[in-house]
Amino acid sequence: MVIAVVGLDRGASISLAKRGVCDSKGFGAGLAARQRRSELATIVKERAPCFGVRVVPVETVDSYTYRGLLNALEREVVHDLLVELGATQRDRIVCDGANMFAPLRTFFPQLEAVNRGESEHVSVAAASILAKDARDQAFEEIAGRYEDEFGPLRGGGYLNAATRAFLDAYQRKHGGLPPEARKSWGAEKVSTAQVGLFE
Repeated sequence: MVIAVVGLDRGASISLAKRGVCDSKGFGAGLAARQRRSELATIVKERAPCFGVRVVPVETVDSYTYRGLLNALEREVVHDLLVELGATQRDRIVCDGANMFAPLRTFFPQLEAVNRGESEHVSVAAASILAKDARDQAFEEIAGRYEDEFGPLRGGGYLNAATRAFLDAYQRKHGGLPPEARKSWGAEKVSTAQVGLFE
């Protein structure tokens, strides 16, 4: 699970929109999409007054998911990132996920929890790009570890036929799942939370 927060002022927001920062889902999933996200992630990091990215260890995700608390984990990580970035109760914060992030208003009264925030807020789109780029890099590293043994890993680590084929092959050979796999996997959602700050 990867979570990102990006803080923008008006100038950075306009600049990033002009450079093509928008809803990252529109980029697709292939190599060209990954390269474009990587380019934009670099631009976001150069232009954003502040940002934070957290890759949550698989063991932590499993421990929360087994207890039915995955959403609580996402809220905790977002809260911690906001605090680390110096967000205050007066700041405008936009979180992507109306129901999931509304409880954070207890700490940040100006917080707006919305659905489809990537489409409406450059800061949320920028956070999405950072989160997805970090996930792309993590998967590429994982795929590299197993390529000699299993060939190229397809499917991006999402719950699909290609990922299942790799997990089945790994399990047949090693008697269990690889250490990078979520043992608690139960939904087709791969979590990447996005938060826009100070836009």
